[in-house]
Amino acid sequence: TYNMWRLLQIELHKIRHHRGSKFLIISYFFLLTSLALIASIKFDIGPIKFHLAEQGIFNFPYIWHLNTFLASILKIFLMLVIVSMMSNEYSNNTLKQNLIDGLSKKEFVLSKFYTVILFALISTIFVAITTFILGMIYSDYTEWPIIFTDLEYLISYFIKLVAFFSFGLFLGVLVKRSAFAIGALFLWFIIESIFIGLMRWNWKIENYDHYTQFLPLNAMSNLIKEPFTRFNAVKSVAQQIGETIQKDFSVQFTDILIVIFWIILFTYSTYYILMKRDL
Repeated sequence: TYNMWRLLQIELHKIRHHRGSKFLIISYFFLLTSLALIASIKFDIGPIKFHLAEQGIFNFPYIWHLNTFLASILKIFLMLVIVSMMSNEYSNNTLKQNLIDGLSKKEFVLSKFYTVILFALISTIFVAITTFILGMIYSDYTEWPIIFTDLEYLISYFIKLVAFFSFGLFLGVLVKRSAFAIGALFLWFIIESIFIGLMRWNWKIENYDHYTQFLPLNAMSNLIKEPFTRFNAVKSVAQQIGETIQKDFSVQFTDILIVIFWIILFTYSTYYILMKRDL
């Protein structure tokens, strides 16, 4: 525990003295907070009066699904912090200096991984508090058994962030420059999307999702599926046009195991690259 705290202090000291990282972190939590402003959206156009909060999207337990999904879209901000942390290690020669000062390569990777977990944990707690407050204000159902239903979305959110940040850590070590690392992330996203599209539309593979669920970004996406078609109003519209929405929105244990595998692989690969690379 002492060693973990010592390694965390080293990383937090670097972030505290890096203006760009502080700006990104503040922006991230500001945007998370601004999700609450969705509740205030109103449209009053003549006889048409529409208040988003009155449509049931902030009802427990649906709100746990909705907010974790929306919050996970903003994870790129903290990803930029993780990637810039690594690129700064190379550009400022702090990596080499840390190793000279007695920090082992294993401890160096652990310090980054502990920071990843800390970011994910703080973000999860922040989203949980924000969601709970919004739900208590706007939900039609505030019975405790209902409130504490679907809390597994918070666990999925935490694991999803750890995986995404671990991927960023790996890319930051692999290419050394933050801009190239972010570029590599988007390139991988495009490659995955094309591959999934080919399997689905060109090759017409049945149950293609049984194969694509193992792709890293798709696996992370599967942890928290889109919540909008779960909304009663969307189902009503679908029924009116003759469509029936049948989708399992629950958190799947298999998806969690796949993503944990990627977390382990990304972290080990980061360590392996550092061990093999001549610094």
